[in-house]
Amino acid sequence: MFTNDRRQEDRTGKYGTPRLQYLQELVTQIQNSNNEETKERLVATMANFAYDPYNYTFLRQLNVLELFLDCITEPNEKLVEFGIGGVCNSCADPENATIITQCGGIPLVVQCLSSPVRNTVNYALGALYYLCNKSTSEEILKPEIVDLINRYAAAEAVSVSFSNLAKAFLEKHIRFRSTNSRVQEPQQQDENPHSFLNVFGLKKKKKTTQTEVGSGSSSTSGSGSGGGSFNELMAYLSAGLVVNDTR
Repeated sequence: MFTNDRRQEDRTGKYGTPRLQYLQELVTQIQNSNNEETKERLVATMANFAYDPYNYTFLRQLNVLELFLDCITEPNEKLVEFGIGGVCNSCADPENATIITQCGGIPLVVQCLSSPVRNTVNYALGALYYLCNKSTSEEILKPEIVDLINRYAAAEAVSVSFSNLAKAFLEKHIRFRSTNSRVQEPQQQDENPHSFLNVFGLKKKKKTTQTEVGSGSSSTSGSGSGGGSFNELMAYLSAGLVVNDTR
């Protein structure tokens, strides 16, 4: 459920910590933490806050979007997962998407498509769904990227969530003229940015340490939807996009 001023006031109470102050404290803890597990937990918590439009202004004010992008450059796969999760949660908002793009976020998101972590791939597909528009289509709709997303779309027998996310991206941003040829045309962003939640027929599950991403992705260690295994899927995609790791 999204928050508004009245609901936030009721939840906080007379002596509670205002949301902006709480998020500022969370950012400070992330920046000062020297413990990897603690930092993972804090970034996951911040990514969950990125889902609610009520927090968008605060996230921009506190440079949280840049923090999420920094996490994607970390060698720690959990920080990458929660960082891209925060990007996916927040980029449905056009202003957030613009900041992410201007900060060089698109190559980082594309890099996550080749991650060995299931959630990271899901979140990257979800983020690209929103980040792709007229001004970014040239960077996102490169043949090698579209080819990889097509491979995910065709992998329904292995992972339904990957397939649904990839198909939604293709349906929104690619217009097929025939089964053998296609013309790539970027589409306009949805009038209701949160309609993405209903595109895939996937329900978002409540998690305590997992990023609550609008795409409804399965857990990293879970079996996921559909038959086969994640390793089989990654083997199937091995001929696809190869992203240079500059971390």
